[in-house]
Amino acid sequence: MRLRTARVTQPTPAERMRSIITVAHSMTVVTDGHRHEVHSIDGSAAMGRIHLHEPAEDLGDGHGTPHLPIRVELTDIAPTPVRDRLRARVTLTGLVAAPYSAETTESTCMRLGQAVLEDGEGRTYVPLTQLETAEPDPLASCEAAMLHHLVADHPDLVTRLLRLAAPGLKRDLVRALPLAIDRYGISLRLERPTAQHDVRLPFPTPITDVDQVGPRMHALLTAARRASHSRLSA
Repeated sequence: MRLRTARVTQPTPAERMRSIITVAHSMTVVTDGHRHEVHSIDGSAAMGRIHLHEPAEDLGDGHGTPHLPIRVELTDIAPTPVRDRLRARVTLTGLVAAPYSAETTESTCMRLGQAVLEDGEGRTYVPLTQLETAEPDPLASCEAAMLHHLVADHPDLVTRLLRLAAPGLKRDLVRALPLAIDRYGISLRLERPTAQHDVRLPFPTPITDVDQVGPRMHALLTAARRASHSRLSA
């Protein structure tokens, strides 16, 4: 008998963290009593020059070298003008051999102590082994452009996707905006006068390439149209 595997409908904490680290253009680094606001001006990832290592790994810095605590903070901000735009926060803590310099062009080796993802679901600790094996989302680098395009040029599609949300969530609805899109689906934020609710609409199958977004969205819209017809005929 063939066992049916559970359908994956959203990224794991490790996948979310890897995607945030991969595409974030800014971060805050705190070490040796100094706070550095690091911004990438060439479009590269802000974390590009920090390399994470296991706590017990020998970094080749010699015995007796002092190790300074370091904290790296990255934020994931919704690209659309929803309420509470902070979607997630990543905090990496560990040790470095020397004070961090935002001006350096050399790689900074960081012995990772903890990697924490905080979002609406709570706080999750992600081991370095999981972070290293997780793949960045294929839509992460173009997510903002996709969502801006959806809001500016196709607001009717958002209205149609709302048909897949439970009727009770749409009561007293002020507006609905796309909050996020990734390989597993799209999330909408439904805003009411005193509350809000996020609705997750999973794709039939995960995306492996950005060219697959169109067909997956078409499948959701087809499902929304069927859902609307079912309610009308009920």
